[in-house]
Amino acid sequence: MLRLVLRGQSLLQHSRRGIPQAWLVTTQHRWASSLPMNTLVLFVPQQEAWVVERMGRFHRILDPGLNFLIPIVDRIRYVQSLKEIVIDIPEQSAVSLDNVTLQIDGVLYLRIMDPYKSSYGVEDPEYAVTQLAQTTMRSELGKLTLDSVFREREVLNMNMVTQINQAADTWGIRCLRYEIKDIHVPPKVKEAMQMQVEAERRKRATVLESEGTREAEINIAEGKKQSQILASEALKAEKINQAAGEANAVIAKAKAKAEAIQMLSEVLSHQCGSQAASLSVAEQYVSAFGNLAKQTNTILLPSNTGDISSMVTQAMGIYNTLTKPAATKEIPTMDASHSEKSPLVRGSQTFPLETKWPEISSK
Repeated sequence: MLRLVLRGQSLLQHSRRGIPQAWLVTTQHRWASSLPMNTLVLFVPQQEAWVVERMGRFHRILDPGLNFLIPIVDRIRYVQSLKEIVIDIPEQSAVSLDNVTLQIDGVLYLRIMDPYKSSYGVEDPEYAVTQLAQTTMRSELGKLTLDSVFREREVLNMNMVTQINQAADTWGIRCLRYEIKDIHVPPKVKEAMQMQVEAERRKRATVLESEGTREAEINIAEGKKQSQILASEALKAEKINQAAGEANAVIAKAKAKAEAIQMLSEVLSHQCGSQAASLSVAEQYVSAFGNLAKQTNTILLPSNTGDISSMVTQAMGIYNTLTKPAATKEIPTMDASHSEKSPLVRGSQTFPLETKWPEISSK
């Protein structure tokens, strides 16, 4: 038993020879249970594989449960755990494609698939996988720029798993997944990245603000357009209604005037109608004469202003002439040389065409 312990310590020192001291401090090594002694009857735990050598040569791998061995001849040489193993990959330096030095670490998840290869294919499986993961990480980071490292972490993890499985297949180990824990960049690069992020956010804010302003102006313009269209339609409807109202008013006035004329003609045809017409003409003459001074400063007056009876007689004569049947009307004859001074002859009445009105100027 003491010889086995000394042999294990010598193998451990030999496997760690040439490893930097910093890596030895941070690298985690896990070991399976200690090598059991051959007691003829052995009970192998679940998820463990015991590699048995007979007279120094590989004999078989014990399955979990009850097993029998020949004392002295058979010896348990390796104990391999078949559980999933978690290995912490220590922090390391790597240079990206754009010459930025990064400090990166990760976590590796693996499982021993073939205990025979894991026992005889490599001296220290966990240490070998750890070194392989570190070198593969440096190689993969050298293919990517700094921005791509942060954007494509999932792709980087998948590439790591693929590269590790290709190399660790001969060791009987399968890498299940690799996850990057932390990525540390130099302080100046970190400040530059922070400024870039702030500039990008300011750019987005400016773009969003400009888009909001544009949409607001578009909405205002659309509102003005709709309001002008509605206002024009309202004005159109108003004009149509106004025109319809005026037309109705004209029609109503025309009907009222026609009825008034008809009623007047009926009244004049009755007895004493001419006297009523003379009275109406006299009243209109007096009313018109009273309103002359209110309209303008210049007044034209007839020569016989006080002779109201002659004006009424003249108006009634015109009325009698117009009311005679058309068959009894005589066609007036006008002399071209005396057209301005000749009287107008209609029936038995004559009316002067010209009446001299004295011009009275009121100041």
